[in-house]
Amino acid sequence: MPEGHTIHRLAALHRELFAGQVLRVSSPQGRFTAGAERVDARRLLDTEAYGKHLFHHYEGDLSVHVHLGLYGKVADGPLPAPEPVGLVRMRLVGDGHWLDLRGPTACEVFDPAQVQLLRERLGADPLRDDADPGPVLRRAGASGKPVFALLLDQSVVAGCGLIYANEALFRAGLAPGTPGRSVGPEQWDELWTDLRALMKEGVARGRIDTVHTRHTPEAMQRAPRVDRHGGEVYVYRRAGQPCLVCGTGVARAELAARNLYWCPSCQPAV
Repeated sequence: MPEGHTIHRLAALHRELFAGQVLRVSSPQGRFTAGAERVDARRLLDTEAYGKHLFHHYEGDLSVHVHLGLYGKVADGPLPAPEPVGLVRMRLVGDGHWLDLRGPTACEVFDPAQVQLLRERLGADPLRDDADPGPVLRRAGASGKPVFALLLDQSVVAGCGLIYANEALFRAGLAPGTPGRSVGPEQWDELWTDLRALMKEGVARGRIDTVHTRHTPEAMQRAPRVDRHGGEVYVYRRAGQPCLVCGTGVARAELAARNLYWCPSCQPAV
């Protein structure tokens, strides 16, 4: 599932390609036909991302809400648009570009009240400049849940996914199973600040890199990481490999049916 930085990149791209234009909206697959008809021939005013949720805001107080989920994909290109191939849930056609959405978990038209209701269910998004992490971090700091699970809880931190959760905890020296209430306020603040910086770098680069300069392949004279996710990381999908900091074998386990990775030496259990 794409992490928040990917959705923010999509929002910025769609704003660049389509904002201010009257769009033709259709559903070649047919599953979004009624929704497409509600926004077809309307002007796209703006786009935004909130966590893993993408919004296209149209004139007339209507918004298309998209959640890619595990299988959703977006493709775009210059006009003329090709014939739809496969299960295209939504197609946009603007003045110079087209966009196809396939396989999302959600593609639906919201009014302002529905948009607000969804926002209220989400936690603070580290990539939004209007984020207020105080309330959610205080709630997380009083929780008995493992800090790993709290970072993945979208009602706590919106947009943080599996890679960022594993990597941020390594960089903070926190064992994934540490209860939220055992993480002090200063640690929570530092964790939020680091996560925000990592995710902003992900938006800028288009991939997840979490290692410090001294641990890059060039600095350590090691081979670059080869993985479909790309990027240089400390522990994610490195089970059994030596920690880049201390050399201890990276450990792997499951928590709430999610894969977690950590270094037993750099992240000792409380």
